[in-house]
Amino acid sequence: MTTDETIRAIREQVASLHAELVRYGLVVWTGGNVSGRVPGEELFVIKPSGVSYDELAPDNMILCDLDGRVVPGTPGSERAPSSDTAAHAYVYRNMPEVGGVVHTHSTYATAWAARGEAIPCVLTAMADEFGGEIPVGPFAIIGDDSIGRGIVATLSGHRSRAVLMQNHGVFTIGKDARDAVKAAVMAEDVARTVHISRQLGEPLPIAADKIDALFDRYQNVYGQKQADK
Repeated sequence: MTTDETIRAIREQVASLHAELVRYGLVVWTGGNVSGRVPGEELFVIKPSGVSYDELAPDNMILCDLDGRVVPGTPGSERAPSSDTAAHAYVYRNMPEVGGVVHTHSTYATAWAARGEAIPCVLTAMADEFGGEIPVGPFAIIGDDSIGRGIVATLSGHRSRAVLMQNHGVFTIGKDARDAVKAAVMAEDVARTVHISRQLGEPLPIAADKIDALFDRYQNVYGQKQADK
């Protein structure tokens, strides 16, 4: 696949994945965003700022370099990129294993962020997906790389692929954009369930060794294995 074909594929993927944020009720109006790294290039694709989700399409996704600068002369380059572009770029520069970043203000997870409280690992689904609690990142101003710095500082060396940025919302990372969207969906699901559980009483903790075992099984055994080629 040529570079142009790869960029086109990432544009298509990122555009279509925004519909998943709407489908799972993770965003309202024009808030939230998905980005995807272009494999083998110092580039990523992100949504334009303030554009309705119904209007998003591959050709109005914006191609940026890893400093967050729009690549001139490319489809969508006449538009302003997401206000979170600098944060996404910082993550890509400093976490080379990350292929996708997602941001939402999903209701329950953002409620935990408003409290500045990590979501404790009291569900097997959390142990599976996040390998422990979903941590809280620092308060940071929107528009520069401050949020990105907080994401990287919080998630580096952490098994969680989600972080609750204090007083702001949820950021997730993944091996690609789809993986990061999955993490955002799961973060909201467990945030809601743990919140409801706490209305009934104190949730029961899961022992650390059991969390480790669940995480290892889910990450290395669960699901279908790709056939050798």
